[in-house]
Amino acid sequence: MVNDDELNILDDFDAEFSDPLDQLDAVALAAPPPPDPDEMLALLTVADPAERMRGARAFSEITDVRAIPHLISLLTETCPLIRVSAAYGLGRNPSPEAVDALIEQYYRDFNGHVRKGIVWALGNCRDRRSVGPLVHALKTDISAVRLWAASSLAQLTNLEYNDIIVAIPPLIEALRQDAIAAIRSNCAWSIGQLCRELPANVVYATAIDALLEALVEDEDFGVNEDARAALLDLGDPRGLQMIEELEREGLV
Repeated sequence: MVNDDELNILDDFDAEFSDPLDQLDAVALAAPPPPDPDEMLALLTVADPAERMRGARAFSEITDVRAIPHLISLLTETCPLIRVSAAYGLGRNPSPEAVDALIEQYYRDFNGHVRKGIVWALGNCRDRRSVGPLVHALKTDISAVRLWAASSLAQLTNLEYNDIIVAIPPLIEALRQDAIAAIRSNCAWSIGQLCRELPANVVYATAIDALLEALVEDEDFGVNEDARAALLDLGDPRGLQMIEELEREGLV
């Protein structure tokens, strides 16, 4: 799925598109007046592509169930700017009706920014159908998509045990092997979130082993800290003992 042409496309895309996921903190701080839902809803079906994109992007800030079917339709637009705006709109307005369309578009979309938005939206949908695509993204996609796939998998804590345990092994693998430290950090955080829902069985023990390994062996301080935070949050006796020993030795 990844090639040099795609990376060049992403560079061009960066120059034209400001990613809503990169602005979450800024939005919270600035808090400008939200767009008018009725006005933005009308833009979703106009002939002008720029206006359709503006309408779709507005729904990454506001919620209105009336927008969902239109945003689903916009996922297949020719223009990637409209597709990614629709994906973020569906992430802010998650719906079971959008899941199949998001998954289908994820597997066929050439644009990494669009797939990144779709992965975020699938996490917010908290639907068992999202598990397979999110795992696939974590294993195979470009780094920006893997980053959000790792954190989106943590959104699955509301699912059944059999769904949760599908997500944990690939998170452990990425925690141990991904070359990008930020992705490993997200994996540590997600493992901690998912382990809250697990009984003390072999899957849980394996996840704790991976967090302990990241705490002690990962070369990145941020990964160490996220593994430590996950272990503290879980209150696992082995984790707490290891943290205590490391603190006593002045290593954390």
